[in-house]
Amino acid sequence: MHRFLASSIGVTCAAALSLPLVLPASPASAATLASAATLASAAPVNPRSGEPASGEPRSVEPLPGSTQSIPLAPLVPLGGDRAGGPAAPEQGVTRRGVRSFSMVGVVWDDPETELRGRVQVRTRATGTARWSGWQDIETHNQEHAADPESAERASGRVRGSTAPLWVGASDGVELRVRAEIEHRTGVPGVQTLPSGLRLELVDPGVGAEPPPVGGGSADASRLEPLTAEAAAASAVNAELAPLGALEIPALSAREAEQQAAAEPGVAARVAPRPTIVTRRGWGADEKLRERQFLYTKRVKVAFVHHTASGNNYSCSQAASVIRSIYRYHVLSTGWRDIGYNFLIDKCGTIYEGRAGGVAKAVMGAHTRGFNANSMGVAVIGSYGTTKPSGAAVTGIAKLTAWKLGLYGAVANGKTYLTSGGGNLYAKGKKVRLNVISGHRDGFATDCPGRSLYSRLGTIRSQAARYQSR
Repeated sequence: MHRFLASSIGVTCAAALSLPLVLPASPASAATLASAATLASAAPVNPRSGEPASGEPRSVEPLPGSTQSIPLAPLVPLGGDRAGGPAAPEQGVTRRGVRSFSMVGVVWDDPETELRGRVQVRTRATGTARWSGWQDIETHNQEHAADPESAERASGRVRGSTAPLWVGASDGVELRVRAEIEHRTGVPGVQTLPSGLRLELVDPGVGAEPPPVGGGSADASRLEPLTAEAAAASAVNAELAPLGALEIPALSAREAEQQAAAEPGVAARVAPRPTIVTRRGWGADEKLRERQFLYTKRVKVAFVHHTASGNNYSCSQAASVIRSIYRYHVLSTGWRDIGYNFLIDKCGTIYEGRAGGVAKAVMGAHTRGFNANSMGVAVIGSYGTTKPSGAAVTGIAKLTAWKLGLYGAVANGKTYLTSGGGNLYAKGKKVRLNVISGHRDGFATDCPGRSLYSRLGTIRSQAARYQSR
């Protein structure tokens, strides 16, 4: 697979020499972006350094998009919780107006501390007096992370976090966080909720909406000229699409086989390549992520996830949802980039996730303990009780058949991965897994939700047929 695994450095340098790169035109914009990059790379004690003592929202505004970060405060005085005992803590954010946002999440100081409780939010639709009902935010999120002892995990920037929740355009918010009864304590000075709790309000900004899938070549002329970071993210896909492309076009089975014919032993497992919306296609602000790409040796397993971000989005909003998750993963949670290698919306559109090249073995942060030699595919939404769409299921099958086939992996087969450490398998243990597995197969978690997990058998069978097996 040397053609797909060629050094991104050489490709990027070639791209840089062939294309004049244009930095942000406005000095003010450039300064704002530089400030955001500094904040993203710092190692603060709290999720935002220099937080105001007043507890008022404070923002970080790289373009496009913004993140407001609000520290939580006690809502129920100690001794005021009659149902849960004298020391039941409850923290939150009182109802207030804020600048526009579309996604919410909660972060705290220590990523090794679990938030054992219930997190609920209600929001006001932008420009109205209409408040939503209380919505639950998924608190069990530590399993979506870089491996223990990895450089990304040990960077000093990583924070504990809930899953993000998409709420749509909003300008008002109220939040409450309450510890589970069995984890409350009456011991003075003992913290029963994680320290440094903050509410993160993410505005995805305005980015290029992805082109219609299968609707012909993508026109990138309406976009701003490529920055150096955007050119680097695009150049690693240079063998698959032109520099700056908004999408990587589909290839038929015959075309894919011809492309892979020079690779002995691989052509028999080659599947058609689906259309993939690039990071530029969904409007990634490449200034946010770390510049260097991180790779593993190969792709032996595809772990299927759901983002647990709710299903209240339209397919036309999917790019905005992804931009929000990206900002949340990097600026709020402290990861180097978005955690997933690919994302798929309810209409089956496939999106490039973590930067580094869609055909390459990019190291993600999606399945704690099993990020090496794997890839993470997340369906946007929550699929505990909601059934995934047929289009999303087919999208997973098409993507995994193609990507696993590049590395000679049989979609309906089994293989071994070595655990990097987690709550299901000890570090160093060799684990036999389905080549297409659910997140819960590698870590004790509900992800990818009961309804999506139940479709994995169908996905394996479909993917194997795409591989002509």
